[in-house]
Amino acid sequence: MENIDQLAALGLFDAQVPRYTSYPTAPVFSTDVGPSFQVKALSVLDPNAPVSVYLHIPFCERLCWFCACRTQGTRTLNPVERYVETVKAELSLLWDAIPAGLRMGRMHWGGGTPTILPPHMIHDLATAIKRIIPPAEAFEFSVEIDPTMVDEAKISALADQGMNRASIGIQDFSPMVQAAIGREQPYDVTKDCVGLLRRAGITSLNTDLVYGLPNQTEDAITSTIEKVLSMEPDRVALFGYAHVPHMAKRQKLIDETVLPGDVDRYRLATRAALFFQSAGYDKIGIDHFAKPEDSLSRAAATGSLRRNFQGYTTDTCPTLIGLGASSISRFAEGYVQNAAATAAYTQRAEAGMLAGYRGHILTKKDILVARAIEMLMCDFRIDQLALSERFGAPAAMLEPIHTHVLQTFPSVTFRTSDGLAIRPDGRALTRLIAQHYDQYVTEPARYSKAS
Repeated sequence: MENIDQLAALGLFDAQVPRYTSYPTAPVFSTDVGPSFQVKALSVLDPNAPVSVYLHIPFCERLCWFCACRTQGTRTLNPVERYVETVKAELSLLWDAIPAGLRMGRMHWGGGTPTILPPHMIHDLATAIKRIIPPAEAFEFSVEIDPTMVDEAKISALADQGMNRASIGIQDFSPMVQAAIGREQPYDVTKDCVGLLRRAGITSLNTDLVYGLPNQTEDAITSTIEKVLSMEPDRVALFGYAHVPHMAKRQKLIDETVLPGDVDRYRLATRAALFFQSAGYDKIGIDHFAKPEDSLSRAAATGSLRRNFQGYTTDTCPTLIGLGASSISRFAEGYVQNAAATAAYTQRAEAGMLAGYRGHILTKKDILVARAIEMLMCDFRIDQLALSERFGAPAAMLEPIHTHVLQTFPSVTFRTSDGLAIRPDGRALTRLIAQHYDQYVTEPARYSKAS
């Protein structure tokens, strides 16, 4: 087990840092970058390079108190139906901007609750997307599944449209924890959902867990993991709860007095990691686990693991096109985010313009630093030789930062023949170390705890 005193001395329990699912991170985005940049970036895409597509469904029948995502509650399908029509309008605008022959290598539906869509809407929306960007030969379609908002008909509809990966949100099975976060989700309901997915031919199943929740104990998270293992997921994501009630107002419903402290959070994460590893899962990066035969494990072993807005991935598509309110697109030239509020997103689509309202144009330095940070997050090392081969002389700008990191974290980092690496007992500090390479560090209150 990692040394808590050492980690505390190095600042793990005091720091608030980005998760680095992108670089620069979203708080850096500016409204100076918008739809005109979006149109230009779309128009110059290479039709021979498949793209990834992310669709955001911002609706939920229940708003979980712990969630900080851009979502809104609804008891009827009326706003969902209107939203689907708006997405289809956005797709028509997208068709006018993209080059002919563009193909889709990956598609991911997230939320919110994508499974709030009834079967006919699932077919309608998936068909509309494929009409604009047809699937490539090796097409992967993943969907975030709420077990309390799904049935056999919905899963069949998704499978018919090509879904071959599913991600189930669990967080914690403890009734006490669920009551404290406003998310009731019995184990039996989740287990039945897994059965439906497997019978539908879903070959890859991911489960999402959260540590650091109110009333969560080491015994409780162990019990949850035992139940999760009984479902034999192919991958597991274990995220730290980010308590940011100043940003996510619903989190004010959570009793802060029963949140675990920083050291307890760390112990929860460590207990969970050891449990999954003892069950035969490989640890992937800082917060994922996968069966050895899973493609995520193979990517980690071969150095081809990547990190994006969904976390760790094997997705190598150079472009991500975001659809829906608040979705972020990633182009070679930079990032652009759609209007976050559903009303503002709809207003743009109805006005006949793409919905991008803020973003960031990447500099050559940004691209270099982004790859260095991704190396740290995925491989716990920076291969300076590889960076020099790709970026040439400008890669040398990282050398003073390497030196600073080695001086700041001498007990957990070391020089390698080709760069710098983090020792196993210091990997909990990876995000904190990565921040030293960040050229856009802003006030820490914008970010989540490092522990």
